[in-house]
Amino acid sequence: MTTGKIRVRFAPSPTGLLHVGNARTALYNWLFARRAGGHFLLRIEDTDQERSEKRYERQLMEDLLWLGLDWDEGPEGLDRPAEGNFGPYRQSERLHIYAEHTQRLLNEDKAYCCFCTPEMLEADHKKAVAEHRPQVYSGRCRDLGPRTVKKNLDAGKPFAVRLRIGEEPLRFHDLVRGTVEFPAEALSDPILVRSGNDGQPGMPVYNYVVTIDDALMQITHVIRGDDHISNTPKQVAIYNAFGWPVPQFAHLSTILGADRERLSKRHGATSISSFREMGYLPEALVNYLALLGWGAEDGKTETFTLPELIQAFTLERVTPSPAVFDFDKLNWLNRHYIKQASPARLAALAWEYFGGFLPAKDEASDNVLYWFAQLVSLFAPSVDHLDQLMAKALFVFGVDPAAVRRNPENAEILAADSTRIVLGELASRCRSHTGIVTPEVFKAWMNEIKSATGIKGKDLFHPVRIAITGTHSGPEFDKLLPLLAQGAALNLGVLSVQDRVKRFVGV
Repeated sequence: MTTGKIRVRFAPSPTGLLHVGNARTALYNWLFARRAGGHFLLRIEDTDQERSEKRYERQLMEDLLWLGLDWDEGPEGLDRPAEGNFGPYRQSERLHIYAEHTQRLLNEDKAYCCFCTPEMLEADHKKAVAEHRPQVYSGRCRDLGPRTVKKNLDAGKPFAVRLRIGEEPLRFHDLVRGTVEFPAEALSDPILVRSGNDGQPGMPVYNYVVTIDDALMQITHVIRGDDHISNTPKQVAIYNAFGWPVPQFAHLSTILGADRERLSKRHGATSISSFREMGYLPEALVNYLALLGWGAEDGKTETFTLPELIQAFTLERVTPSPAVFDFDKLNWLNRHYIKQASPARLAALAWEYFGGFLPAKDEASDNVLYWFAQLVSLFAPSVDHLDQLMAKALFVFGVDPAAVRRNPENAEILAADSTRIVLGELASRCRSHTGIVTPEVFKAWMNEIKSATGIKGKDLFHPVRIAITGTHSGPEFDKLLPLLAQGAALNLGVLSVQDRVKRFVGV
């Protein structure tokens, strides 16, 4: 049945955004396939017709490709044709396949029709609770005779389809956790197809369709989150009923927040699109996701490119222990990759954060593009993610002298007598200077003011920096001053050093 080649799949439901846990699952499957020279499939599990939306399907495809996780087989989308010989790759397009397999199980008496109503099942449940028994299906319809079944079907009674579970325990080997075993009585006879209307079966359930899909698509390894461990014995039972070989399973650990609770929105961003919007680089996020439950063989290396991850990744080094999502660690990795990125790339990624201060990107001149790349290069090393750039660089586009003076952090510096003297000397030079204030000119001014007033150190430089930037800390003047001069020359609303000082001093 199998091709001999490793085949893995990522099978999300398009009912919401791709989040950290699913993205890690996709990454581990992708890395496992790429290292082995196997195939990575994308399958869309969209049988939840009420909640599935095309916009979510498109978004998860975009997020996967943004992370660098391309698929060898999958549905059409994002202007890509369907790829692979095992489609359709959307479950909503495979309902006829599930129906054929259901009929096969019924014909072979490996499944049966269950006519129990919700009220009957609820009564059985309450009785089991009262008698302190496992709350599993009672088997009421398991041994109905053919005549009774036909009579019920002819009468149009609603029915579900249940799988007959044998008496043997159901066990499987987990590549992360070892041998896992479930007693047969803990499973009861699971539903394969829900009850429908007018005597027709309803929608097939998750455990049923995912098993059929994995078998027919020749999936050799099922790598997924540990929340699916309880589903696995039911799926093993379905494999056994059809006589199909059981794939190897690997269940990945839960991802927790800093409070040791399951990661959720209350911990901060969890969707890949959110991280993307915040200005995290895909290589940083991929690198960090890889470390959530896996580590390098040397136990020390923490930065990996995708090709390096492919070479290093093995399921043997995946741990069953829960992983804690550490935003500080992610930010550290993102800063690492920001520093490695080219100015042009960072500028292209950061442009959208400066809306209202820059022209439309496709209308910007080469000089403006170059200037913005220099601006981003100046401030990027001081941010955790690119959406912080605007706050860091806002003063480049102007400062409000009144707001600067009201800032409590500036108050003590501005109240000093030495500040009035320093700024008076600086304003005098700005008034008499008609050219660009280059770093050399500025350095000469500061030396002159130091000699003339005897003021030095932070008492000299902090007032000047406040007048120019609005704060007493920031980038080095020899890098900042050319940026201000070029921005002013490009008519980007950037004030020159002279205009900034004169506005602040009030001359």
